[in-house]
Amino acid sequence: MKVKSTLMAVAFAAMLSVPPAATAQQVTLMTGPQGGVWVPLGGALKGMWEKAIPGLQVQAQPGAGIANVRGIDEGKAQIGFANTITTVDGLAGRPPYPKPVTKVCQVANLYPQYYQVVVPVDANINSIADLKGKALVTQPKGNTSEIINVHMLQVYGMTYQSLAKVNFIASYTDAVSMVKDGHAQVFTLGTTVPASAVMDLASARDIKLIGIDAKILAEMKKINPGYSKLTIKAGTYPKQSKDVDVIGYATHIVASCDLPEDMVYMMTKTMAANVTDMAASNKAISGLTPKIMAEDIGVPLHKGALKFYKEAGAM
Repeated sequence: MKVKSTLMAVAFAAMLSVPPAATAQQVTLMTGPQGGVWVPLGGALKGMWEKAIPGLQVQAQPGAGIANVRGIDEGKAQIGFANTITTVDGLAGRPPYPKPVTKVCQVANLYPQYYQVVVPVDANINSIADLKGKALVTQPKGNTSEIINVHMLQVYGMTYQSLAKVNFIASYTDAVSMVKDGHAQVFTLGTTVPASAVMDLASARDIKLIGIDAKILAEMKKINPGYSKLTIKAGTYPKQSKDVDVIGYATHIVASCDLPEDMVYMMTKTMAANVTDMAASNKAISGLTPKIMAEDIGVPLHKGALKFYKEAGAM
């Protein structure tokens, strides 16, 4: 009996001497609509974060810019993609947010986004004004580009009621099918260029982009100062012979301000060290630096991200 007690004591002591296994931590990452660039990029981030942070489990799920910010603020997710213009709206409590968001912090800027208005050449649409009486397919409410639709129509003195029909479709793939089949004459989306969904549509129909001029940009900036001008260069899409100026903004990563500082520090550091891998999912990320990641966009930095940027000399 004494021997048995001694063996148990030795075993217990051995257990105490072994470092405890890393506690699994699970976070939900909200990405974007199926067929968009945020989904594969989210998969790349999941892989690199789980490799860099022992015990971390990242559950990726579809989302949208505004919905992701609300989801994090409401505790339904811990990290996600968002768009600078609408995240700032969230902090201010401007529509479509029902109240100011208070639990969302900035992690990193990633790349520019282009608001694209795509129409078949034979739709006889040459400006936003020509959308009157046409059928539109766009993303569900809660998506950044859907809000830009509302603002753009407002500048032209229109609303959704001015159109023949508005289809709110979560999947870019399904949205493209509607235009291919003639059920919609206008497709809007906010993403990088060239957008795979637009290339898909261009493979079946001759298309063109509807752009903006300086006057329209000025009116849009009155609605949201975060809007900027980006140019889709000629040749980006098949048969695109001219540069097209469009509304621009930036994609960034946001997180719950309550996420552990060390975790967000490692996430930020890992992104900065793996720009090439991220660019394999989205080439718009090529050239990303800690300084670009850390640029002030009016959203408070998470303490973990701030720690990395100071360490990297980015601020």
